[in-house]
Amino acid sequence: MGSTLLSAAPSGTFSSTIRRRLPLVGAFCMLSLGITNLYTPLSSSCNTPSKFSGATRSIRMEASNNNTVPSIVVYVTVPNREAGKKLAESIVKEKLAACVNRVPGIESVYQWKGEIQTDAEELLIIKTRQSLLQALTEHVKANHEYDVPEVISLPITGGNLKYLEWIKESTRE
Repeated sequence: MGSTLLSAAPSGTFSSTIRRRLPLVGAFCMLSLGITNLYTPLSSSCNTPSKFSGATRSIRMEASNNNTVPSIVVYVTVPNREAGKKLAESIVKEKLAACVNRVPGIESVYQWKGEIQTDAEELLIIKTRQSLLQALTEHVKANHEYDVPEVISLPITGGNLKYLEWIKESTRE
């Protein structure tokens, strides 16, 4: 959690300073390392047991499964809560996604027009069909106040079968 550092004070005595690391940094590292350890290539068997499968029913996204469709997670950042709520609701209303999670309180550091910028933002985590990425991107661009909104997608390679079926049922074709 924290580590104690001893440093010499100007008077020659030692003082202890406690450094604390943000829980988010540790969580991000665990999430990043954990996801890479869970990955199994799509060519492997659909029902290969893993130490993480437990009692949950999971699948690999394969063309042979008629109850699911290739699905993705899409990240979009927005400048504030109001913009996030408005965009998330319009995406779900248009059936461009089954679900949008709104994650407040992120800070983005980026370069824009030759200057380093730091802004408070909200992150939208969008679950949808892969086939809807272009329509979703166009919707975001048309309804976003940024000149160049972030729209990046990651494939969903497996998960809870019922949830993946729900993504298919909750989105347009």
